[in-house]
Amino acid sequence: MAETELERAEKRYAQAKARLQALKNREATRQRKLDTRRKVILGGALLDLAERDSGAAAMLDRLVRNLAREQDRKAFADWEGTSPDNTGTPAQSNEEEQPNG
Repeated sequence: MAETELERAEKRYAQAKARLQALKNREATRQRKLDTRRKVILGGALLDLAERDSGAAAMLDRLVRNLAREQDRKAFADWEGTSPDNTGTPAQSNEEEQPNG
């Protein structure tokens, strides 16, 4: 039995609709990846700044303490800048300038 013109048009429409949805899905995936990349880059920059700047360390400490989810706060449990007795200054590393004596 031969396809009618209407059936062929419906088939083409369904294929075009599927291609459009695939394109939308790819674009959404691309945007999510870009968003994640931006967050990782900014997070790394903030952590780096917090190691060098006490104001940034204090701000980051406040941000971590105010995270809504406990599991998110736990991700920072071993980070030096968020210890409970933290005064907002980053921990001094052994590589930093030490007094000669």
